Amino acid sequence: MTGRMLIAGVGNIFLGDDGFGPEVAKRLAAVSLPGWVRVADYGISGMHLAYDLADGYGAAILIDAAPRGDRPGTVTVLDVAAERRPQDSGPPDGTIGASRLFDAHGMQPDVVLGVLGMLGAAGPARILVVGCEPASVDYAMELSEPVATAVDEAVQIVLDLVAEAGRGPDHETPGAAGTPAAQDPETTDEGVSHVPWHSR
Repeated sequence: MTGRMLIAGVGNIFLGDDGFGPEVAKRLAAVSLPGWVRVADYGISGMHLAYDLADGYGAAILIDAAPRGDRPGTVTVLDVAAERRPQDSGPPDGTIGASRLFDAHGMQPDVVLGVLGMLGAAGPARILVVGCEPASVDYAMELSEPVATAVDEAVQIVLDLVAEAGRGPDHETPGAAGTPAAQDPETTDEGVSHVPWHSR
């Protein structure tokens, strides 16, 4: 994981646990991160996410509710490239295609990556998904108890991934995430990078 990194919160805050990604992004926006890291809440704007992924990022971490049949609140890390199936084959068990990841708001990674291809962009060399098993995605503006509890775990996982990336050759003075050596992230005054509300 080298070069600039995009951390993208994904999900619909009006559908209960589907707001997991935006909540994690909100927490991360309050942390001092290296200057090569950008945190953004994309809501349900998959097209906007695809365009931003095409903007020369070396790595991306997408954060979202990920229904995989686990216990609610279970946090998993998936490598999109490793999980992505060939276009001419069916979705084997355990892949992102089979997990119905992003189905709640139509932002399946295959679709986003397909848009990248249409744009003539390869996108980041590595895309990871930090997902959380939801308890409910019914209409509500609060996370369920197990998913709310998992937010801190997800934040720490993302910080660990950023620290790991910072030890790579492309970052001469990365500074560990959350330390004084780290530079401020690219954010708005509200902490989370600009993604227009009307696009969600």
